[in-house]
Amino acid sequence: MRSAYIEQMAELNAVLGQMCELAGTAMERSTQALLQADLTVAEEVIGAHEQLTVLSTRAEERAFALLALQAPVAGDLRAIVSGFQIVADVERMGALALHVAKVARRRHPAKALPEEVNGYFAEMGRLAVTMASNAREVLNTQNPEDALKLQDDDDAMDDLHRHLFTVLMDREWKHGVAAAVDVTLLGRYYERFSDHAVLIGRRVVFQATGQTPEQFTEV
Repeated sequence: MRSAYIEQMAELNAVLGQMCELAGTAMERSTQALLQADLTVAEEVIGAHEQLTVLSTRAEERAFALLALQAPVAGDLRAIVSGFQIVADVERMGALALHVAKVARRRHPAKALPEEVNGYFAEMGRLAVTMASNAREVLNTQNPEDALKLQDDDDAMDDLHRHLFTVLMDREWKHGVAAAVDVTLLGRYYERFSDHAVLIGRRVVFQATGQTPEQFTEV
């Protein structure tokens, strides 16, 4: 029974990892569409979102099967509940990438971003993709130390997000209210994508150790 549980839990985390990969790819492509005003790429991201929904359903089915067939208690039950929470986190990451693509599509053929903030969003996109990849990795390895390192990239994302506001508040801003709203919303999308990757890392720590990240780091 124990070996069956371990195998099925690994299969669940593998599906969750595939979801992270899809979310990262979506954000990478959405960032490309945003920076280049590429309507074709934006449409591809929007059309591919259904793949994430399919995997989400598959992950939930595996989690329910674990509950029904393994009758887990204590730590095993908490690990499965964390799996359900991770499904929601990755779904949200995919939805945030989708929002970015839709902004690029809505503003086409114009670019949604003024030139002076392109560098910020290129770096935020890079960080988001890295964090999605790292989230997939820790889901597969269940390494709590690596899971906690997701916080480092999140700190860098938060710094970029804060700096965006200094640009928006500058008296030299000359792009109007609509552009300011787009930049504000887009910055929030990337920042929240990062936050959900960190939450995945925190949940992996709990899956792997039975401890919260705070408890784990105190040991």
